[in-house]
Amino acid sequence: MPDKPASEISIDAPLIRVLLVDQALHVIPEAAALHLEKVAEGWDSEVWRLGDAYAVRLPRRALAAPLVLHEQAVLPGIAERLAPVGVRVPAPVVDGTPSRGYPWAWSVVPWIDGERALDESRPERSAWAATLADAVGALHAEAPADHPVNPFRGSALATRSHAVQERLAALRHAGALDEASATTLDRIWRAGLAAAEWDRAPVWIHGDLHPGNLVSHEGALVGIIDFGDVTAGDPAYDLAAAWLTFDAAGRARFIAATGSRYDADTWLRARAWAAAVVLMLLAHSDDNPDYLAVGRAAQAEVVADAAD
Repeated sequence: MPDKPASEISIDAPLIRVLLVDQALHVIPEAAALHLEKVAEGWDSEVWRLGDAYAVRLPRRALAAPLVLHEQAVLPGIAERLAPVGVRVPAPVVDGTPSRGYPWAWSVVPWIDGERALDESRPERSAWAATLADAVGALHAEAPADHPVNPFRGSALATRSHAVQERLAALRHAGALDEASATTLDRIWRAGLAAAEWDRAPVWIHGDLHPGNLVSHEGALVGIIDFGDVTAGDPAYDLAAAWLTFDAAGRARFIAATGSRYDADTWLRARAWAAAVVLMLLAHSDDNPDYLAVGRAAQAEVVADAAD
């Protein structure tokens, strides 16, 4: 069965054109004439490329509408912190508002040239493991009290135990997860639960850091995209990228490059979050072979790492 929710609104080029003419020409005078092409459709939003330098990001369902507002509010500051690292983020250049029958906020953002890290091999990604570590370090600054709240990301692991156990049971029952892997993933999750919780001020976290949201070009990391889940809390959620993105060599480079920023308990929680994301990808990627492949590859990394 398809896992991706159905779109709640029809988004097409004529709709986007009128939104641009109404709201973007003061920033991008040529917007009405630029080539417009749909390039991505996720669970929450559609992305249309606008000319060579821009993209338009529009929610496709009501549940995702607040996420664009979160991006509009926080990405300018995040972009400033990551600029010295050489990693770009899609900080909006136009904060679009509901208009012309389109009911939610939308954005025009910079287009970040490059390729999805999803399309690179894990060994190839090792070349920019240290850059990602530096970018994550720049991102993980203390957040203000009014930061966006995400009920699923950045909180204590215990808040997701029911979902983790439910997915483990379902995957076992369906034969989609072998018993040895299931047992290891469960053990990793429980080790994370037993680790000390994050007891410092919440820090900014991306909330969905995996190869599909990383952009590379000519062997370098150049961008981090899709901050719809941006929130603040325990940085361990983002650090799960060590297993979701890299092989053993790349993971070692990534962890080493973080230096002493994170303690041993944080890394235990990070590996537990990686196990949880593996289960989520295996359980909910029936209609997305790219992300099912990410889940399978990350399963192998998490399980093998536990055996070392």
